[in-house]
Amino acid sequence: MTETLESVRTGLYIGGVERQTPETLAIADPGKPGVIVGHAASASKEDVADAVAAAKTAFPAWSALSAVERAAAMAAAIEGIADDRDADAAILSQENGKIRFESWIDALVFEIRWNLALMLADEVDTDKTLPVAPGIPVETVISYQPLGVVTVIVPFNWPIAILGAALPHALLAGNTAIVKPPPSAPLATTRVVQRIAEKLPAGVLNVVTGKDENMGGLIQNTDIAKVCFTGSVNGGKRMMELASKSLTRVTLELGGNDAAVFLDDAIIDDTHLDRLYAAIYDTTGQICMNAKRVYVHNSRLDEVVAGLSERLEKAVIGYGLDEGTTMGPLHSPAQKAFVEEIIQEAKDARADVREFGELPGGDLAGGNFLRPAIVVNPDSALRVVTQEQFGPVIPIIGFDSEDEAIALANDTWGGLCGSVWTADPASANRVGGKLVCGYVWVNDHGATRLDLRAPFGGMKQSGMGREQGIEGVRAFQDTRSIATIDAAALAAQAH
Repeated sequence: MTETLESVRTGLYIGGVERQTPETLAIADPGKPGVIVGHAASASKEDVADAVAAAKTAFPAWSALSAVERAAAMAAAIEGIADDRDADAAILSQENGKIRFESWIDALVFEIRWNLALMLADEVDTDKTLPVAPGIPVETVISYQPLGVVTVIVPFNWPIAILGAALPHALLAGNTAIVKPPPSAPLATTRVVQRIAEKLPAGVLNVVTGKDENMGGLIQNTDIAKVCFTGSVNGGKRMMELASKSLTRVTLELGGNDAAVFLDDAIIDDTHLDRLYAAIYDTTGQICMNAKRVYVHNSRLDEVVAGLSERLEKAVIGYGLDEGTTMGPLHSPAQKAFVEEIIQEAKDARADVREFGELPGGDLAGGNFLRPAIVVNPDSALRVVTQEQFGPVIPIIGFDSEDEAIALANDTWGGLCGSVWTADPASANRVGGKLVCGYVWVNDHGATRLDLRAPFGGMKQSGMGREQGIEGVRAFQDTRSIATIDAAALAAQAH
């Protein structure tokens, strides 16, 4: 299935009905200046309120089902989702900028996460009983109940895959949901969500796109029980500020400044260098869990620099849908300008900055393209080290001792992910156990290596709460205790 640019148009989906709006969002192609990929409906505040009301109306019947019954309905709803994956990937590549293959994987990961969540159905309704104990004359049952209406807000970089880390868990837990795709790249996500929503009871799943100024009702409406937000640290702070006014609960999966630590016995061959390259430069560096800083024992520093340089020399910078392209544009002009600025700052500080590849011309000239770069042993105060670059540039920094490496890795505001590269399992466990972050890889790093069954989330300013796994389901539930007096135990206690 192939769609032309002119045919890509999405609406809102509220209470089981597609809704068009007088205003629309024109979605720009980050690789081709002046080209519009398509148009998305732009919701009014009234549309947002209608979506909340529809989800609230659907909640009693949906939550009354058992988790196994909900899982069955969700399994039926996702059936056939792959039929339009090629078209979804092409649209996502055009609105996001990343290469077609990554966009295809983006949609695939959503389906995988959805189905993994359904495998947890038997655990969702499992109660725990605390028996009568000396001095406690009650039997207490601890159970879980859904929260109500939840909002799931996803970013531009991997919107469909990231949605899969929260949405199926929220629905399986018994909540109804409203999805807010990113305003700069909403088309493919909206298409996927609507196809699923059409197969669920009306109001269980809704999708709303539009300008952020009209979206406050997805957070501050007192009928919203929780917001699950993935985005920048500043976006997370804003989300907490808005949610505080109505005491809406939040799960925040925010940015990172992930460190990859290469010990002196690290295996530095083609396999491991390919893994490191992908961990840094996938999606043109625009992934929260990409490696953002690489610390290498000084005895191995030249090997890592040479290995990455060899791979960067083969990088083909170009349009995401063009065959042979390995690195697309950055998503926005603002992000391109920021990455250019921190690279120039490193150059001005006389750091060893090495850039690779050639920028495309023709109808791509003026797109958000950047040459990928390595910065060797920069001053630790430079922003290329201290801030999340979210672009195709990486600092590679030498160290002499394990303790020094751990201190450098932890000396940052973020704590999303990290990695340890070593031939010794004991060293991996020792160093990995000292990294202050929510997820640690050994001899690997990055989104493609994430165990989609495991809880995921950050420490420090990289967020709060966990997604995926049964922990991700529990994040969308409340815990309730019901205590029943045991008369015999009470009488014995009285005597």
